[in-house]
Amino acid sequence: MKKALILTDGYLDRSTAKTSHGLLRYSTRYDITAVIDYKFTGSTTDEVVSHCKSVPIYGTVEEALKEVDAEILIVGVATIGGFLPDNFRVHVIAAIHNGLDIISGLHHYLNDDLELSELALQNGVVLTDIRRSPPLEELHYFNNRKKEVGAKTVAFMGTDSSIGKRTALIAVYEELKKHIDVEWVATGQTGLLQGTEYGLPLDSTVPDYMVGELEYQIWRAWKDHEPDVILVEGQGSISHPAYVCGSRAVLAASQPDGIVLQHSPGRKYRHYREDEIRWPMPTAEEEIQLLEMFSGSKVIALGLNPEKLTKEEVTEWVKRYESELGIPTADALAEPGKLAKAMIDIV
Repeated sequence: MKKALILTDGYLDRSTAKTSHGLLRYSTRYDITAVIDYKFTGSTTDEVVSHCKSVPIYGTVEEALKEVDAEILIVGVATIGGFLPDNFRVHVIAAIHNGLDIISGLHHYLNDDLELSELALQNGVVLTDIRRSPPLEELHYFNNRKKEVGAKTVAFMGTDSSIGKRTALIAVYEELKKHIDVEWVATGQTGLLQGTEYGLPLDSTVPDYMVGELEYQIWRAWKDHEPDVILVEGQGSISHPAYVCGSRAVLAASQPDGIVLQHSPGRKYRHYREDEIRWPMPTAEEEIQLLEMFSGSKVIALGLNPEKLTKEEVTEWVKRYESELGIPTADALAEPGKLAKAMIDIV
């Protein structure tokens, strides 16, 4: 694996840094050697992010390179709108001057940034915009490929953005590998960075091709490996006014045999521009009703995000949901086997 630094400069403790959190918890492609973040200089990542690899945090790229090896700098945030934060530019420029290739999952494409692209050319480094959609001639229309897929498909959906859909999926994926053949398909930049063979940046794909390209990636996973189950990463929330395209495309493309819903009972408002809009969170019951109505499938398990909850409160919520909804409920990072069993049961 290639050695990489992650840039979060001020965001490491926020859900905006979910790309960093994902890579620190799981990656088959990059060996993360350090994080660049002025707020936490001198600390280690496990002191800031739960359930993650412990690596040192530095204030600048130059400080990090004095003590760790790296070939790449990964822009480790998913900002609303996909913009490059102003304070990140100085670190990206420093990395280019030090010969590091840059990988970004933002809508702000580094290769279209005249200053950065010219500097990269001068220093012989490569800028990779992983969120850029493939050209039209490489994309696929909807073709109802589900009928050709012999695996069960399970979509991991959520009641909000940045609520742990991919994190829960990967935890369950690792558990399922012990029992059955399983593959997973990413729909966002973080999953692609983490190393999955299959997926696409769904929210930057031309809408005419969103469903067709995702069902093609699911079909590829079946054709290449013929697994028992294919897990599909969800996007946004079907009830979220800012992210309806992604969630509906996932359900339409996967035509799921089961759905896992990720929910945070301690979250009061939607993550999207929370301080300005304060759009209320739905209940798990409300989201389940919408998902089942739209997909024609059943929610077979509930993943519980424990943010803002005590251990005692988590236990109480688990008991309540299992009693009222009649489906297994668990924090996927703490009890992945409990959720994985629901997938094993449908095979």
